[in-house]
Amino acid sequence: METVRESWTDERLDDLNERVGDGFRRVDRQFDRVDARFAQVDARFESLQREMNTRFDAMQRLMIQGFIALAAAMVTGFVGVMGLIATQL
Repeated sequence: METVRESWTDERLDDLNERVGDGFRRVDRQFDRVDARFAQVDARFESLQREMNTRFDAMQRLMIQGFIALAAAMVTGFVGVMGLIATQL
């Protein structure tokens, strides 16, 4: 049985080195595209976060205004009831 042994000449090693280098360059380009997409997604999320913060701030202001109006209505009601009770005595 005969075995075939390939010899690795400098030329073949240089060719292999170039093919491996090409593969890494392709992967690097793909990662550059992925990095660019992540940068776009990150910018979009930052924009959405600012928008959400604006909405939450507006909602918080509205809740505070509603609480103040409700408290004023309750105080007015209590004062009215106290006035009614005072006039009935």
